[in-house]
Amino acid sequence: MFNQCSIAAAHLLRRRCFLCNVPLARRRLLRTAGIACALIACAASTAPSAGAAGGAGATGGAGATRGAGAAKRAPAAKRAVATTRKLPYGIRPASDVPPPMAPASAALTKLQRTLAGDLNRQGGNNSALVVDETTGRTLWDYNSTVGRLPASVEKLYTTTAALLELGPNATFQTQVLGDGTLTAAGTFIGTLYLRGGGDPSLGSSTFDRINYGGSGSTMGWLAAALKRDGVRRIEGAIIGDSSYLDSLRGGPDTHYQANIETEGSLSALVYDAGFTNLHEDELDADPPLVATQAFASALQRAGVSVPSTTSVTTGITPQSATLLTSERSPTLATLIRLTDSPSDNFFAETLLKDLGAQFGAGGSTVSGAAVVRGVIGKDLGLHPRLDDGSGLSRYDLTNARQIVLLLRELQDQRAFWNSLAIAGVRGTMVKEMRHTPGANNCRGKTGTLHDVANLVGYCRAANGDRIIFALMMNGLTDSTAGHQLEDLDAEALARYRG
Repeated sequence: MFNQCSIAAAHLLRRRCFLCNVPLARRRLLRTAGIACALIACAASTAPSAGAAGGAGATGGAGATRGAGAAKRAPAAKRAVATTRKLPYGIRPASDVPPPMAPASAALTKLQRTLAGDLNRQGGNNSALVVDETTGRTLWDYNSTVGRLPASVEKLYTTTAALLELGPNATFQTQVLGDGTLTAAGTFIGTLYLRGGGDPSLGSSTFDRINYGGSGSTMGWLAAALKRDGVRRIEGAIIGDSSYLDSLRGGPDTHYQANIETEGSLSALVYDAGFTNLHEDELDADPPLVATQAFASALQRAGVSVPSTTSVTTGITPQSATLLTSERSPTLATLIRLTDSPSDNFFAETLLKDLGAQFGAGGSTVSGAAVVRGVIGKDLGLHPRLDDGSGLSRYDLTNARQIVLLLRELQDQRAFWNSLAIAGVRGTMVKEMRHTPGANNCRGKTGTLHDVANLVGYCRAANGDRIIFALMMNGLTDSTAGHQLEDLDAEALARYRG
């Protein structure tokens, strides 16, 4: 249904953790280049195989649902995380302990020396774990149980928990409800309510095309759907309802205040990620109100008469309102690809709040983080320290062993596999390892803060083995140089012949 490559590449630069110091004009040029590269090189990237380079679950208006039949149902009741359940297809339990070390050989010794030399060349506090999944042997283990800042590698925990709880076909709904009457002539007399359901992709068709490759949901489609359902004129107020999630616009790294570093303004009802323009350099002061105003404008463009005197405000949808129409987000498989591959902070933090709203104590960062900790702890036996969904918080802590275990257990899950960046092809790795054995042979997740450079994922070795790795560098003075060294290590994994 969607072009996966253009979707992931089009969203390449909307995050803090990639080229964070590059001017916005330069970012837009690089985004365009990334889209072109992905469209050219993406043919081999859609399915898991023995190689490393190669989606989706809940629909909700005020929340997420799991199938098309639930499009018009009331918001799902909160529930406790089940104590036992069958894991989705492609997720297989793995031992918490890495496999035994590979037998000594000249090739292994050379690889270990290369990895150790590169990883520690910049100083800092570093860790690594490298496993040959094909042979079931550990190739290198260096401080793998020592906690490190994950930076954007944190997003793998958030998107994995969403996948486990909601499933790859889930969507989130933005609903239009009415409290009034519809005349035979198509005039709705009463109040329309635009109720947000935590869809981070909702916006204009232009913003969608530029950032999501046309895969997001748009206000235009929602307005057109209302007209198709017989509404020709509005006589009454239009009220936006963002109560599904809390009103804190940022994460713990910004003391929950709106900030450009979050790459959007968090809200259950948000338009164009909360940016005031396509340059993405300024955030709306009131995202739900702006979204509601955008809906009123979209109605007019769709041919629905909205008098200039119409009151457009925000509030809460009453129980007496009935559902008129809704717009679904992309599937969760697409949303996590738009999160992981380009490392989008706004998507990750919104998904975290969505999890809190549906499975926790409410639609907050704190509640969502508790859900993620519970899910990955129960289902995968992993217990990292999680404070947010994106990895911007410096309270987050994980280790290389936990990351490799996650990657081992999720490697056959298609939506997870397809969400990752690919060296030389797409996402945060689109410019990495070009014209080397790592290009289109290594895929994974990068993590970057000013003093952190992490690279985790999968590489196909020269002998065809699948290598799973986590390289974590903290306490650096130059994270860019750290990433360059990690790229050299990934290239060494792609050259390895066992």
